[in-house]
Amino acid sequence: MKRTMTKYILAAWVLLATVEIGMAQPMFQFSQYMFNDYVINPAIGGTHDYWQIRSNYRYQWAGVPDGPQTYMLGAYGPHKTLPMGYGGYLSYDNDGSTTYTGMYGSYAYSIKITGDIRLSMGLMAGVVQNKVDLSVLDPSDQVALEGKPTKFIPDGSLGVYLYTSQYFAGLSVSHVFFNNMSLLQEYDDGFDINDARLKPYFNIQGGYKYNLNRNFDIEPSVLMKASPNFDFITDINVRAIYQKMVWGGMGVRYTFRNLDALIIFLGYNYNDLVNIGYSYDISMSSFGKNSYGSHEVMIGVKFDDIRKSKSKRKIR
Repeated sequence: MKRTMTKYILAAWVLLATVEIGMAQPMFQFSQYMFNDYVINPAIGGTHDYWQIRSNYRYQWAGVPDGPQTYMLGAYGPHKTLPMGYGGYLSYDNDGSTTYTGMYGSYAYSIKITGDIRLSMGLMAGVVQNKVDLSVLDPSDQVALEGKPTKFIPDGSLGVYLYTSQYFAGLSVSHVFFNNMSLLQEYDDGFDINDARLKPYFNIQGGYKYNLNRNFDIEPSVLMKASPNFDFITDINVRAIYQKMVWGGMGVRYTFRNLDALIIFLGYNYNDLVNIGYSYDISMSSFGKNSYGSHEVMIGVKFDDIRKSKSKRKIR
């Protein structure tokens, strides 16, 4: 009887964990998305004239037990002579009981439209792992301690990106394979597998770089994310840059139903080689108000600038 009861409790608990992962973890939530656009849209992989490494850490809802934490490390850049780019990244999400780990590689190809307007098209493919620690269900119940269900699935995304030296706009779709991510079948044969599929989500992004005067630049940007059965999330940020070295800004995140967060961020650019950024989210949602907000740190390093290479041939 105890084992049967544990089976049903376990099934319900894993269902909740799977739904949480399907809603939050695969859909990257970075307040400094302007520095993380490559993980959002693979077409960005070859749009810069240099290679770069980006590392990010986000602590969601500080002060809440097992608040989600996200780590990301990526590298991407252009081919030296051809209009294409490569890259890849590793990601890890942890909320204390469930983890989501991803490893991806990408390819992008760009074409000239007119003037300095270019269109880049990219694809990304990889593998993701979903793991649930069942020991948190009931440490005194040996049945629940028998294992840590784990599942690996292929994953992928597609994107297009229109850009110039002043403005950009992109469209991408993630999780195009619509794979089953459930860890529930072995505990409940009656579970509807479609409820636990890794659902695709769509990103629309855009921004403009405006030179105010010799000292200040202004960069407004927007990112909209939508997924079936989940809220439509919109981020709007404005960043002011002083002498291309120090920046600060504010933003908002909202859904159709409510204001989710107010965002404050700042950063420093050392010699156009190292970028360091920090953002703080003031949570406005009913759940987030019980936390100390969300913290995010970004570190970026540029290297191998092909613009300075003497052997560089003109990109076609």
